[in-house]
Amino acid sequence: MKATKNSRPVIVGIFILLGIVILVVAVFTLGGQKKTFVKGYNVNAVFDDVSGLQAGNNVWLSGVKIGTVKHISFYNNTKVLVSLNLDKSIASHIHRDAFAKIGSESLIGNKIVVIYGGTPTAPQIPENAFLNVEKALSTDEMLATLQSNNQNLLAITSSFKSISRKIDSGSGTIGYLLNNETMAKKLNTSMNSLQATMNNFQAASQTSKAVLASLEAFTARLNTEGSLANKLATDTTLFNVLKGTLTQLRDVTTTASQITDNLKAASDRLHDTANVPGVLLNDVQAGSALKNTIMNLENGSEKLNDDLEAVQHNFLLKGYFKKKNRK
Repeated sequence: MKATKNSRPVIVGIFILLGIVILVVAVFTLGGQKKTFVKGYNVNAVFDDVSGLQAGNNVWLSGVKIGTVKHISFYNNTKVLVSLNLDKSIASHIHRDAFAKIGSESLIGNKIVVIYGGTPTAPQIPENAFLNVEKALSTDEMLATLQSNNQNLLAITSSFKSISRKIDSGSGTIGYLLNNETMAKKLNTSMNSLQATMNNFQAASQTSKAVLASLEAFTARLNTEGSLANKLATDTTLFNVLKGTLTQLRDVTTTASQITDNLKAASDRLHDTANVPGVLLNDVQAGSALKNTIMNLENGSEKLNDDLEAVQHNFLLKGYFKKKNRK
């Protein structure tokens, strides 16, 4: 009995000690989660609607927990002042032009405050300063927008359904085109013609590319030093010689043209019976008479030669001709 009475206080003391240890561990664990024992600094944000945000909710920066909501109170009657207790070590990452908004840890999770944005070159936000606030859509506004979108989608679906019925029944231009075989054949023919036209355009494009390539090659040869084309383009002396040659060729062409005109005029005169050459070439009777005259002259010349031969053998003049021959 005495041993039992003496062990009871020891057992009670052990349970009390275990309870104290558990309490201390729990305090430190909760304090670590809520940043209770972490040195921090306060910043503020004023919202139109906090959407159920409560003191003790988390504050996030780039998806990392950096503090908790310290206090929530009304500000100027209609607005809500939210005081944030942030970790002192991340103060350099929050800039003066950063923004704060109300978010959720998940689709239906606890509300949180999200800090985002800020220019890296902007100064650090001082303690107890006010963050810029982004106006967030409330749940009612989101539902109203969703309802409006649903109504618009329903109207579009109804219109599309009506149009589909009209097309299927052959009403309207599109329905007529889709349901009429003759028009379908004509449309198919037109599409084939359009395809042929596109093929022609493609062939023309290929030809244009070939022409451009040839032009580029010619330009390259023109820029090649030592070539005739390059000399013609850059050598002024050769250009002047060529220019003089072309001038002379032009003068020769002009002279040849004048000669051709003169020959043509002479030919015209030869065909004109008003002059002697024209009469000789075109008048048959005059040609025959001239021929007879020439024949008579030939006969007279022969007779004259015979007479002169007879005179040389005449005894009266024979001595004279012998004396002349001796000389």
